[in-house]
Amino acid sequence: MLLKLEHGFNKFADFIGLITAIAMVLMIVNVFYDVVMRYFFKSGSIGMQEMEWHLFSVIILLGVAYTLKEDGHVRVDLIYDRLTPRKKAMINMVGAIIFILPIAFLVGISSIDNAVEAYQSMEISGDPGGLHYRWIVKALIPLSFFLLIITTIGFFLKNLNTYKGNHGLEEYNLKGEIEGLKCDLEAHKHHVVNIDGSDDEKDNNEKGDSK
Repeated sequence: MLLKLEHGFNKFADFIGLITAIAMVLMIVNVFYDVVMRYFFKSGSIGMQEMEWHLFSVIILLGVAYTLKEDGHVRVDLIYDRLTPRKKAMINMVGAIIFILPIAFLVGISSIDNAVEAYQSMEISGDPGGLHYRWIVKALIPLSFFLLIITTIGFFLKNLNTYKGNHGLEEYNLKGEIEGLKCDLEAHKHHVVNIDGSDDEKDNNEKGDSK
């Protein structure tokens, strides 16, 4: 039962991650368009420039919930890495209840009035040619923290299943990613050196043949 609940929360978090990924692609396209228009055509759009930070807000606000599901938030600790999976799971559950849930609830509740006020006044950009409906971005603030509450419940269930021994503890392996990038870089350097060496040898052979 707990595993099925965890799987359901993970599916929901993955959907949030998909939306965040789409927003990331749109922001990249938006920035590319702005750069091309500004430096090649000496033109630009205030609305498109504002769209950059609107999309960036979507990425940050929604990405918080998905990152928690992946356990990818930065963790500063001296003892955690040395603990057993069950003890890590216990720390994660206590931290989720004491720190994440109360803060997410308080920020989510307190930011609703700001979004409602922006909607009632139909707040728009103060710059000419700027975007309308700024309340949509401000409404993402309470929404994102309520989504964080949902993914925190899934995070709690994940660690509860680990504590009960239903599965192992899946952690974001930042060190492994860094080591993988180092290996890829070294392999690329080795490949480049081999290509340069073969080219030099080929040139030397051609010079010897000409002599």
